[in-house]
Amino acid sequence: MAPVGVLTGKDLKDLFDDARAKGYAIPAVNCTSSCTVNACLEAAAKAKSPVIIQVSNGGGTYMLGKGIKYPNAAVAGSVALAYHVRAVASYYGVPVVLHSDHCAKKLLPWFDGMIEANEKYYAQFGEPLFSSHMLDLSEETDEENIAICVKYFKKLTAMGIWLEMEIGITGGEEDGVNNEDVDPEKLYTTPEQVWSVYQALSPIGDMFSIAAAFGNVHGVYKPGNVKLSPEKLGAHQAYAKEKLGCSNPKPLYLVMHGGSGSTDSEIALAVKNGVVKMNIDTDTQWAFWDGVRQFESSKRAYLQGQIGNPDGAEKPNKKFYDPRVWMRKGQESMCARVMTSMEKLKSTGTFEPVVGGGRTQVGGGGKGKGREGGGTAAAVGAALAVGVAVGMMIARK
Repeated sequence: MAPVGVLTGKDLKDLFDDARAKGYAIPAVNCTSSCTVNACLEAAAKAKSPVIIQVSNGGGTYMLGKGIKYPNAAVAGSVALAYHVRAVASYYGVPVVLHSDHCAKKLLPWFDGMIEANEKYYAQFGEPLFSSHMLDLSEETDEENIAICVKYFKKLTAMGIWLEMEIGITGGEEDGVNNEDVDPEKLYTTPEQVWSVYQALSPIGDMFSIAAAFGNVHGVYKPGNVKLSPEKLGAHQAYAKEKLGCSNPKPLYLVMHGGSGSTDSEIALAVKNGVVKMNIDTDTQWAFWDGVRQFESSKRAYLQGQIGNPDGAEKPNKKFYDPRVWMRKGQESMCARVMTSMEKLKSTGTFEPVVGGGRTQVGGGGKGKGREGGGTAAAVGAALAVGVAVGMMIARK
């Protein structure tokens, strides 16, 4: 059974091995704040499931604060989010993967900044800050895509960090990466393309996954407008199995992007064919807003002023407009939606939460130092401040 809290190295590989062998996948949710992080962790604890918390370039910038202007603010914000996850994850009693999402070629300075943060953390605590990172160089030629992935995978492997790479293009638009007008043929990766990735990366290490396109599109779309072909993932596995001459029917770790709006049967077939991770963003964004929307609609008369409501002209409304009240409604709704994804991906019930085993992982994980003592709020706060400072120093370079 996987340890509690943020996983790295062998613990992370063991988790993905378990998912691939048992036929479940783990939802990867884009988070932009401590509030959305906690919603995902709560969902994992309630569903008894592992969860992947991921941050995008835009999410990192938002996490730092939109009013702060730095050349690469995304680094500081992503590091801050990582420190928050490490500070609280193990208290929820489930395995957690800390991941960064799509990194296009133009965003490589962000990737470099996170690697530097990992190296500093690794030098001090013997494990990286993040569990895994994604390179999305699918807009480049396959040759350049793979060559850049090889270069970075060598750095990541040295620290026990997982690499997710994309070959073939996921359509639609997400976080500033727009593929709405892409050639439809590029939405379907071939077995030969996938095999070329395996050939290049496997001599370096085995901790990598491939986001192979099978018609995926980011965002919500009208049924019938997008043709998903998850059966193509099975063809990739069969091709790799034949090339390797191995007995494992699913030798590849595959990833599904553009999961929002997909049918249950499409998701199920993708998981059956070796998908161990599915991204979810659009649906959880809507879920958070929907929780707030329903609260505002039901309590509108209490939210028009600080004083005065249907119960009396002098009645205070603080208990309605307190952000902890209405943001919690969004959090609860998002939590429920993440649990729905866990059910569809069959990860529900795969891990029994460790009640009362929580300890801050700021300053390392299960490698000795990091799990000594429970950690006070002051210590966690100080560590978060250090995390932001490190990110800012890197961003200034």
